[in-house]
Amino acid sequence: MKKAIFPGSFDPITLGHYDIIKRSIPLFDEIIVAIGVNAEKKYMFSLDDRTRFIEEAFADEPKVSVVTYEGLTIDLCKKLKADFILRGLRNPADFEFEKAIAHTNRRLSKIETVFLLTAANTSYISSSIVRDVIRNGGQYEMLVPDAVRVKNKK
Repeated sequence: MKKAIFPGSFDPITLGHYDIIKRSIPLFDEIIVAIGVNAEKKYMFSLDDRTRFIEEAFADEPKVSVVTYEGLTIDLCKKLKADFILRGLRNPADFEFEKAIAHTNRRLSKIETVFLLTAANTSYISSSIVRDVIRNGGQYEMLVPDAVRVKNKK
């Protein structure tokens, strides 16, 4: 069984994340979207909200599940018996950053990282851009799955 962990903060999940998950469904038997919790980081959305957004976005997809975790992603992979880490790449800077992490993870474990390029029409979207648009009262809806709907977050 091919099981992949797709780690991130998903604050919030974007159409870029959504696209990567949808396109990876044929590649894996199971995809676990793993929301990392970092006590040092201040999030716009609660962990419950971020979990709900993803669960609702993939409610009709039995291969996709959501967990939360702290610590190293490779430790979560070992715990959940996942052999792959799934990552999306938007640009060359993402590649350089993710390549270093992938090499480190492979050095520390047998876990392989699988990279998917984001679709051209979502490659400009990041969670930080979405948060800025929401904070400033802009139209964020075209950047996120329908499940992500917020009250005023200013």
